Amino acid sequence: MGTSQQTGLEGLRVASFESRRAEEMAELIRRYGGQPIIAPSMREVPLTQSTAAVDFVHQLEAGRIDFVIFLTGVGTRTLVEAAATHYPQERLAIALRRATLVARGPKPVAALKELGLQPSITIPEPNTWREILSELDAQADIRGRRVAVQEYGITNPELIAGLQARGAEVASVAVYRWALPEETGPLRSALREIVAGRVEIALFTNATQVVHLFRVAQEEQLVEELRLASTRVLIASIGPICSEALEHFGLKADLEPEHPKMGHLVTAVAQRGRVLLEAKRQSS
Repeated sequence: MGTSQQTGLEGLRVASFESRRAEEMAELIRRYGGQPIIAPSMREVPLTQSTAAVDFVHQLEAGRIDFVIFLTGVGTRTLVEAAATHYPQERLAIALRRATLVARGPKPVAALKELGLQPSITIPEPNTWREILSELDAQADIRGRRVAVQEYGITNPELIAGLQARGAEVASVAVYRWALPEETGPLRSALREIVAGRVEIALFTNATQVVHLFRVAQEEQLVEELRLASTRVLIASIGPICSEALEHFGLKADLEPEHPKMGHLVTAVAQRGRVLLEAKRQSS
């Protein structure tokens, strides 16, 4: 059987930068016969001070926020936890009902449901800042309105700029940030494996994974080597937000799944990755 006719990930080394669900990702890769190289790249760090969350609820109760955009489920729940010392869930839910709630996809919808809330606007896949602005254009007028954005580890400048361009007054609510793992050894090892040509496929499931990989590459003085190696590695991105991050650093996603979910990503790579990898290497 020719290489291009093989299926699955047999014989392929697959680097994953997933952190919270690292073991699940490793199992998915093994299920298709691949050899996982697991390199956790992110650590969620709650902000030590809940000032931003408490001030946010205070502004809500005072009627000084008209729209709230929730970008992630984990961020929504962290916001609730950060505000809990001053505002119990019932009081927070009452305050949130004063504003129009916008949820970016099903995860923040589920988190809001835990508070007994239903968003007025739900953003469809692929859930990028473009869909957020498009849905707001179709369903609301934000000119002169005050819009709070629950951030998800990194600021989304395109979203904020788009809201401001539509005449909104924007306030970011940062309740946690992303940091590198306390132990960066596996990430640095995976970087070296990629640069050395000992990785066939790299999986990215979050835009910040790309940022952190390049931060480590800069520390190791391997940025250009990483970019060169990417011409020989199949780069699989979970969705447009992640692909934009790759593009920002000079990399191009070779594959995105139909739905931005981890299982769909690995399945798509198992089904199409080998052929795409061979074509990429022939054209480089």
